[in-house]
Amino acid sequence: MKVEEIIGKILNIDSTTIKDETSPENTSEWDSFNGLLLVSELEKNFNVKFDIEEIIAVKNVGDIKSILKKHKVL
Repeated sequence: MKVEEIIGKILNIDSTTIKDETSPENTSEWDSFNGLLLVSELEKNFNVKFDIEEIIAVKNVGDIKSILKKHKVL
């Protein structure tokens, strides 16, 4: 499953509208609770474990992709 598909599923939005710039600042569905669900779902789907610094550093979808690349799963 692609990052955008996971985000779309968790936030209940159309995954084709998700861009690297999509963030909690411009997506009302991306609240703190959905943010936690998103971390959990990403960890499960990509079989990785994010540390707290990585989670805090995420400001948008592009950041998520960069962290997943750092973990060599994207």
